[in-house]
Order: sequence, then structure tokens, then C-alpha cells
Amino acid sequence: MVGGGAVAFSLLSQGGEGSASAEGIGTVRHFTDLSADHVDEGETIEYEVYPPAGGPHYPVWQDCGVYEEPLIPEYVVHSQEHGAVWIAYDPGLSEAGVQILHSYYSPGDYLVISPAEDLPAPVVASAWGSQMHLEDPADPRLVEYLVEYVQGDGTPEPGAACSGGRSGTGATGTGTGTGGSGIDASEFTGTATAGE
Repeated sequence: MVGGGAVAFSLLSQGGEGSASAEGIGTVRHFTDLSADHVDEGETIEYEVYPPAGGPHYPVWQDCGVYEEPLIPEYVVHSQEHGAVWIAYDPGLSEAGVQILHSYYSPGDYLVISPAEDLPAPVVASAWGSQMHLEDPADPRLVEYLVEYVQGDGTPEPGAACSGGRSGTGATGTGTGTGGSGIDASEFTGTATAGE
């Protein structure tokens, strides 16, 4: 991790499962041996960790962006394979907290930000093979995580598209992702462009 002297603890798991600890908030958990298989759209995957941090997924990726409704994980996992980080937050998070999270996204960033039900913490950031749970959307460790894991070393398909996929939410596919303004996008490695 980078910046500010924050210390991150890494727990490496075997067989794709992470082990939670009492001090799990702010801890980066790692997952190994993740399948990158495509499954038929509509098939539900039982991921070993939720929200997922890699694994089998649909052949179409979720467009990077900010969403107001929950997303189908199997699409977002494909975005993670391309180097995106999924910031999932509890739907009960304050409006101010949601706005902080939305501010992290700028058009072209490899970020997917959306509410999600039944999270293990109010904010969960997940990249392919890693995850961090946070209580506070303004926690500086979130930005450190983004700098480290957006298009990070564990990305199976770095630079693959994060646009031109699926922009809808939920089972009906209605809605679109929207951009916002946020932290300096130059901190992240790579941007999404249509047609990649």
C-alpha cells in the first residue's frame, strides 16, 4: 500500500477463501486460485466471499461508473477481471457518506460504485483477488486501496475495457452508470475507453 504511513495487514488464504479476524476493518484480505471461467448469463454463482473478489462471471462486464441501485455481482466480477475495483456500500449509508464514495469516481476510472445488500461492513472495496472492509467512506485507507488495486498487479486482463459492456442495474437491466467528479484520477493506473 502507499502513502501516509498506514499499515495494512495481508491475510493470504488458500483455495479462494479469506479468513476474517476481529480486527478485519481496514485489513486487506487476499484470495487465490480464482476461476476466471465464463458462465451463462442468468446463472447465479455462489461466491465464497461477498461481495465477490473474483471468480466465475458472465461474458459481459459491468460498465465502470456510479450506480444508485444494486448490481448483479456476476457482471461486476468481469469488470474486476479487467482491473476495476467495486466499492459496494450499505444502502443505509448516510447521503453524505454516499456522496463521498461517489466523489472517488471520475469518467474513465476503473471503479464501480453501488449499493449492495447484506454486506459484512458499511463499505467494502473489492478487486480481483483482494478485499477490504471499512466502517467510514472517508477512511484514507480506501484511497490507498484504490491506488494499489485499480489495474493492480493481480489484474488478470489489465487494460481491457470497462465501458461498452452492461450499464444496467438489477435483473431487468434498467438504469445506467453515471460519472462524477472526484479524487485526482492520475493516482490510478489506466483508464477505460470504449472499443477496447
